[in-house]
Amino acid sequence: MLSIQGLSKRFGGVLAANSVNLRVEAGEILAVIGPNGAGKSTLLNLISGLLRPDEGRIEFLSEAITQAPPEARTWKGLGRAFQIVQPFPEMTVWENLLVGALYGKPNTPLKVAERVVEEVIQLTGLAPKAQTPAGELTLLEDKRLELARALCTRPKLLLLDEVMAGLRPSEALEAVELVRRIRDSGVTVLFIEHLMPVVRALADRVVVMDYGQVIAEGPYDLVATNPKVREAYLGRAS
Repeated sequence: MLSIQGLSKRFGGVLAANSVNLRVEAGEILAVIGPNGAGKSTLLNLISGLLRPDEGRIEFLSEAITQAPPEARTWKGLGRAFQIVQPFPEMTVWENLLVGALYGKPNTPLKVAERVVEEVIQLTGLAPKAQTPAGELTLLEDKRLELARALCTRPKLLLLDEVMAGLRPSEALEAVELVRRIRDSGVTVLFIEHLMPVVRALADRVVVMDYGQVIAEGPYDLVATNPKVREAYLGRAS
């Protein structure tokens, strides 16, 4: 579904992404992990089009999107939910989702957008909050709204950037179940996460980054025992 080849991005003298090669297969849940500053969010920004790479190539559904603007990537089926949620606080949950449905695909009729919102609001459990202003939601509900708004763009691949940050353990478990339901509905998922129990519970495959490079890849139990991964997280003395 997604293929990245030799992707690099520099910020001054810092190489935030260093010849990254990565693939995402249709139907899987792929986790990208690594210590702070490893280049994970930079990678998502490159995939979603918020940043342009200095080198490399990105293909989505067998089509090059390396230079495509973010909205073209969204229209093609690449959705993203952010770590820091930014809903329209004075608008209701329903209205926030309607924005995603109307603009997630070009020239979407209102009736079609409303049907999309109805499906997504049921999937994400937000129906009881449909007429609640977004500014009155709890953190967990805000996270659900961020996910739901991205789903309203009708993505084939959904990028999640630490959407469980700040949640209590019980809330994180609810979010894990929601992501599973999203995958089961036919959406492939690539997510960044620091909570290792969440990664272990969700990921079919894990990619580990450090200093802008991919240093390990495979099932969770395999990468968790990789000496390079232990060194990246714990230091050489480990």
